[in-house]
Amino acid sequence: MASVTAMSDFSGWMPIRVWRQAAEWRVDWCWFGERRLTRPFFRDDVDDALRLPFNQAFRRETGIQVLRDWQAASPGLAPAALIFHASRCGSTLMAQMLAGLPRNIVLSEPPPLDNLLRAHFLDAAAADWQGRSIEALLSAYGQRRLGTEQQLMVKLDAWNVFEAPLLAALYPQVPRIFLYRDPLEIVVSQLRQPGMHRVPGLLGPSALDRRLPDAHAMTPVEYSCRMIGEILQGGLELCRRHGGVALNYSELPGAVWGRLAGLLGVEDEDLARLQAVAAFDAKQPSMWFTADSQRKRDEASEQVRAAVKCWAGEAYEGLEQLRRIERTLPSHI
Repeated sequence: MASVTAMSDFSGWMPIRVWRQAAEWRVDWCWFGERRLTRPFFRDDVDDALRLPFNQAFRRETGIQVLRDWQAASPGLAPAALIFHASRCGSTLMAQMLAGLPRNIVLSEPPPLDNLLRAHFLDAAAADWQGRSIEALLSAYGQRRLGTEQQLMVKLDAWNVFEAPLLAALYPQVPRIFLYRDPLEIVVSQLRQPGMHRVPGLLGPSALDRRLPDAHAMTPVEYSCRMIGEILQGGLELCRRHGGVALNYSELPGAVWGRLAGLLGVEDEDLARLQAVAAFDAKQPSMWFTADSQRKRDEASEQVRAAVKCWAGEAYEGLEQLRRIERTLPSHI
C-alpha cells in the first residue's frame, strides 16, 4: 500500500482503520466519494467500498496527525447524538431508522473509533493525543460529502460505554442515549451467537479486563451474565453521572419519533419513512421484523435465569427506575 501523506485533500475519503505500528499510530483511508453510509454496520459499508475498482488500485495511508490537519482544513459535523447500548437490544434498528433520513450521517460501530477510544490500553502516552484524535476522526466522518447532511449520529460498540466519560468531556452538550433490554434476553442471544466481547480475550485490551480479571476461569454462562451486568452498570453510571437517557428496547421503534424525537432531530414528516424502515429486520433488511423477546425468555434455563438475576439484575432495575422517572418528565428537548 503506497503512502501519500504529502496529499492534503481528503475530500471523498474516509478512515477505515486506525492502528498502532511500533510507536506510531497509522490511518488507512478508503475512497467513498458521495456514497452514503446505509448498511447495518460501518464495516459492511467499508466492504462495499473496497469492491470498487478504484479502491483495489489506490489507497492512502497516513500518520494520525493528518487526521487533525484535515479537521483544521475541512471541519466536519460534530456528533448530534451518541448512542450507547448493551448489545442485542435494538441499537442496529435505531441506527438504520436514523440512516433512513438522508440528512443524517450514521456511524454504526466504526472500528477506527473503537480503537482510538481504547488506545490508552496500548499506549501510555495516549492521554496526550487521544481526545484530539477522536474529535478529528469524527470530523472526517462528518464531512458533508453530498452537501445536504445536517447531523452526525454515532452508535458505539457495547463495550465503549466504559469510555463514556471521555466522550462526555469531548462533547458535553451532545445527547447520550443508553439502550438496553432485559438482560435475560441479551444473555440468551450472546450464548446462542457470541459477540466479540462474549469471548474472553477476543476483543483485545478493554475495561472488561479490569472489571472481570478472572474471566478465563468462568463458565460461559457466568462470564456472559457478569459481562452484561458490567455493561448495564456502565450504562447506569452514564445516565446518573453524565446525563445519559435510559431507553428500553421495549420502547422501540416508537421512541425514535416519540419521546426522543427532540434529541434525535426527528420531525413529524419523518414518521412514514421511519416506520417503513422499522418494519424490516435491522441486521437483515430484506426480511420482515419479528419480535423474539418471548422466544428468548422461553429458551433460558433455570441456571441462566439465576445467574442473570445475580450478576445483572440490580443494574437493570436501576436503569428501569431511572427510565420511569424520565418518562414522567415533560420532554427531553
